[in-house]
Formats: sequence, structure tokens, C-alpha cells
Amino acid sequence: MAANYINALVTGASSGIGRAFAVRLSRAGISNLYICGRDAARLAEAKEECLRAGAGQVCAQTLDVRDSQAVKEWIFSADETSRLDLVFANAGVATGPENVSDNVRRTFDINFGGVVNTVLPAIERFAARERRDGAVRGQIAITSSMAGYHGLGSCPAYSGSKAGVKAWGAGLRVMLAPEGIRVNVICPGFVRSAITDANTCPMPFFMEADRAADIIFRGLSANTGLISFPWQMRLAAWLAACMPDALSEFIYTHLPRKNDKSGFFGQS
Repeated sequence: MAANYINALVTGASSGIGRAFAVRLSRAGISNLYICGRDAARLAEAKEECLRAGAGQVCAQTLDVRDSQAVKEWIFSADETSRLDLVFANAGVATGPENVSDNVRRTFDINFGGVVNTVLPAIERFAARERRDGAVRGQIAITSSMAGYHGLGSCPAYSGSKAGVKAWGAGLRVMLAPEGIRVNVICPGFVRSAITDANTCPMPFFMEADRAADIIFRGLSANTGLISFPWQMRLAAWLAACMPDALSEFIYTHLPRKNDKSGFFGQS
């Protein structure tokens, strides 16, 4: 399987990387595109943009990836109709103030649980296919983050959820390769999205979503295991993850903080 995706499914496609990648697939001539998001109005706009970009058919579903049964039924239905080549588990959220218990739980429920809810049905469908002459049964892309390279004091829940996704995806890639199922993990830096629009901290090497989508598209087409960009941030994140704990803690302690200091997990 090269860049010739015929049928694909993308979660979190109403904005940011998900929307830009759906448009990129459309420009490549995708025949059947399935997209989901929680905001019906933005999802409808994304659908129209994909159709204008060249997609054959676009099926948009308002969906919360925390609903495992609904996600499974959606993926199964799409695959039965169109035999999916690619499932892109992309939906994610920023935590907001990380001193609020509900925010932390929501972050893990969506950023990790939502990925699990998307990936497991995709594996089930792909694994059930007959495999011929070493052919690829299907491809799964998972969005992690540069924040997943190391726990960050400025966003511990967000970085923790993305670290879990990164590790799980890397393990799945090795486990599923003999079965003809490709798994690719994507670790972007700061890319324009609803998340970065709300950021007040510095965002070095900021990138527009369409450029990120091009990088992801090329990486998936080449079956690159870890699609991590921009390279400057990947190098910095890798070096930080290799540092002795005392040194990395000193550095991270002096990074800008985003947490609300008005209280701590219910205290005021």
C-alpha cells in the first residue's frame, strides 16, 4: 500500500490536524472518506471542504470517541461499506487547568481511551481479512504528541495521555507487523488547532495544519513508524528524555506554566 488510499476514516476531523489531513486525503483523490467530530457545525464545514478538495464521497458523523460502542459500530459500518485502507485515530483535547480532577479524567478518557476505542475495532476488522502474498491488510495511524516524550510539569495529564498513546502504538506496530497490519505513531510539535489557539505559552517552530498534514501523509505512505516533527523539537525532546532526572526536572521546572493557581484539585 503506497499513497493510493481509496477509503479512509479519520476521527477528530472537524479542526486542526484531523481536518487538514482529511483535506489532504481528498486532494489525493480519496474515494470514500469517513470523518467524525463532536461539533456538528464545524464537521459540516470540514465535509464541504473535503468535497471541494476532490473527495468522492464524505460521510460525516457527529461522535464522541469516549463512546466505545458507538465508535465500534461506526468503524464496522464504514468498513463493511467501503473496506477501509486507513483508520486515523486522531481525536484529542487539551486539558485546560490541570488542577481540576474532571479535566484530568476527561483528558485521559479522550486522548487515550478514545484512541483505544478507535484502534481496537480497526484491528479487529483488519485481522479478519484474508491475507494474500504478504499484502497489507490495513493501516492504523495514531496521533500522539511531542509532549509524549517526557512528563511535563506544565501539562502532566496531557503529556501522560500522549506518552501512553506513543508507547502503545509503538508496541502495536511490532506486534501487528507479522499480521500485515501497519501501525504508525505521529508526534507533532505545535500545529495550528483549537488547542494551540487557546495556548498562552511560547510555541517554538509553530506550524500550520496543512503543512503538518503533508508531512503526515508522506510518512504514512512510506510506512514510517514514528512520524515526529519538526526535527528541531524532536531532537530537543529526545535529548530531554535522555537526561538524568535531576537535570530534566531542573529544566522543566523553569518552563512556562499554564496551570490555574486558584486552587488544587478542589481546594481553594
